[in-house]
Amino acid sequence: MLVLSRKPGERILIGDNVAVTIVRIGPNSVRLGIDAPRDMNIVREELTDPGMAVLLAEHNAAFAANAANAANAAAAPTTTPS
Repeated sequence: MLVLSRKPGERILIGDNVAVTIVRIGPNSVRLGIDAPRDMNIVREELTDPGMAVLLAEHNAAFAANAANAANAAAAPTTTPS
């Protein structure tokens, strides 16, 4: 495995037609941009495992439900005691 250090905005070239750009580095994540031919399949590794894909779908559904509940709670009118 080749391990490289890059800063945001810098690129890594793979072959003649793939470029990976470091978009943002956060405390717990790295955001990448990938320029590649349309016929090249690019997928996150965890989505290739059927069991993991189900877990991720459940997690995403729960996250969306929690976000919707929080938005509804924030939009609900409040009453003040008299």
